[in-house]
Amino acid sequence: MEKRGKHPGRRERRRLETREKIFRAAMQLFAERGFFQTTTEDITEAADVGQGTFFNYFPTKQHVLTVLTEKQIEKVMQARHEAAEGMISIQEVLNRLMHRIAQEPGKSQALTRSLMAAFLSNDEVRKFVRDTMARGRESLGEMIKQGQERGEIRPDSKPADLAMAFQRNVIGTLLLWAMQSDNDLDAWLERTFRDFWAAAENRAVSTEQLALVPKRNGRSGPRIIEKPKAKESRGKSQ
Repeated sequence: MEKRGKHPGRRERRRLETREKIFRAAMQLFAERGFFQTTTEDITEAADVGQGTFFNYFPTKQHVLTVLTEKQIEKVMQARHEAAEGMISIQEVLNRLMHRIAQEPGKSQALTRSLMAAFLSNDEVRKFVRDTMARGRESLGEMIKQGQERGEIRPDSKPADLAMAFQRNVIGTLLLWAMQSDNDLDAWLERTFRDFWAAAENRAVSTEQLALVPKRNGRSGPRIIEKPKAKESRGKSQ
């Protein structure tokens, strides 16, 4: 008999659907009421599941947040795949990733404030988030290294340092945005990425050394095609 492949079976699909339903209901309530004002009973009622079902998936209310961090690492893996394909510039890959990472927690300022507080309220969840972010930094570092090899990112910076700076920029921007009256998160992220890229960009490469390569979205991006040639001496030797 042939193997069916890696697609989940009916039971696994139902399990994932229930887990996702609980997560979505919880996120909605966290945005409306705040994390600490929301009870597990509120979540189960909104998700239309029993208390026992909730605890089959999550030992505490805080553990619902682990689903969010799993979704975030999936976005990093997607960006890593895009970087490896080489169809778009590393600059574009990282720009897209910054917006994708902020998309879920940035659905509202109230939700962002609630999540920031919730992530710090449980030692086990905090460790899970910390470990997941470390995995994310490792993949970010690999993308940044690719950017250095392609000549897009300055070679004198450590990929791990730039990866940490990327995460600090995203989290810091979300936190500051959540405390302001301005709710245009995309504009905040664009300014943040512009500052990040200004520090990461390899400015030693001249525009004459760059060739434009097609991108999937119809735009174009830079790629190094040759090393700079040494200038010939024009004067005579004395």
